[in-house]
Amino acid sequence: MAETTLPESKMPMVPPRILLGPGPSMVHPRVLQAMMSDMIGYLDPDFMLIMDEVSALLRRVFQTEESLTLALSGTGSAGMEAGLTSLLEPGDTAILCVHGFFSERIFDMAERVGANVVPLRELKKHTDVKLVTAIHAETSTGIKQPLQGLSRLAREHDALFMVDAVTSLGGNEVAVDEWDIDYCYSATQKCLACPPGLSPVALSPRAHEAIKSRKIKPTSWYLDLSLIANYWGFDHVYHHTAPVSMILALREGLRIALEEGLEARFQRHHRNAVALWAGLEALGLDLVAPEEYRLDQITPVWIPEGVDDDEVRRILLREYGIEVGRGLGQFAGKVWRIGMMGESSKAQYVLAVLSALEEILPRLGFEVPYGAGVGAASRSLAGG
Repeated sequence: MAETTLPESKMPMVPPRILLGPGPSMVHPRVLQAMMSDMIGYLDPDFMLIMDEVSALLRRVFQTEESLTLALSGTGSAGMEAGLTSLLEPGDTAILCVHGFFSERIFDMAERVGANVVPLRELKKHTDVKLVTAIHAETSTGIKQPLQGLSRLAREHDALFMVDAVTSLGGNEVAVDEWDIDYCYSATQKCLACPPGLSPVALSPRAHEAIKSRKIKPTSWYLDLSLIANYWGFDHVYHHTAPVSMILALREGLRIALEEGLEARFQRHHRNAVALWAGLEALGLDLVAPEEYRLDQITPVWIPEGVDDDEVRRILLREYGIEVGRGLGQFAGKVWRIGMMGESSKAQYVLAVLSALEEILPRLGFEVPYGAGVGAASRSLAGG
């Protein structure tokens, strides 16, 4: 057989980036090193021990002793869909707290299951509610949703409580047992500082029993939580080919988070967010979320009138190597979303993006007081 020559790649290597968007975030070198480990079979007895360790580490991060913790193969949307398809049956009533782009995604998925989907404000009108859902950290709006009141409402109506912690796990407190959360899902590429590809979840005994007592099987075999629980549980019954390297990466990411300490990690995210807010406001930019509900990990900021959204993001990326996010849904073209999550939540990155904006915005017609953003952020970081 004649040899063929591959065409030269136009992108020989991944360019360096400072990832300050809604995800993925920067990845710790130890996590990347873990992914380079030798390959091992997904049913190897030693890999089963690794899975058990990951489950134990996840219990600590989810702050639960009662729930089964595991990592689904897929992104946070897989965790979302697994919960809805496994917990809901056609005709079940689900109460959704709809307040952003990803809440609307839950609404769409629940309708596809055949559930009777209604907004939260109608909870008192329904006597047979199966599930109440909420987004803990809505990245499209930059809002952090308090959960304890919603959990109490769900219990009063004998409903299961499902929480999206995709952006909050590892950056905010997520107390599954204390807050009576029945199903909580997250993603690896945000505050856990791992590559995208897994959705860590916590499944309460109450939710697990509800799945096992279904009248019909879930419409999705691959995302059937009862089958996946058997693979991650004591017997490790084969379900699918697990992404071995990603699970090794998650184990290392969880170890790093716990070595830092959860409380210290939460404080780091908040400290850097406050500094970012101070810097943006010193530049005359307006933030979307009210301060009392502001999310530390994602800060949506209104684009000044007359400033080209795409051009700012292009210059940030091409000249400064900084990625920030565009607006989603009703905020498309109206906001930039600046992310400070996991390894991306560092003082040096706060100062880097503010310094870049100080130079870029005047070039595009929006004058800012040079040095004001960096100065305000620096004073905030110094405690002044």
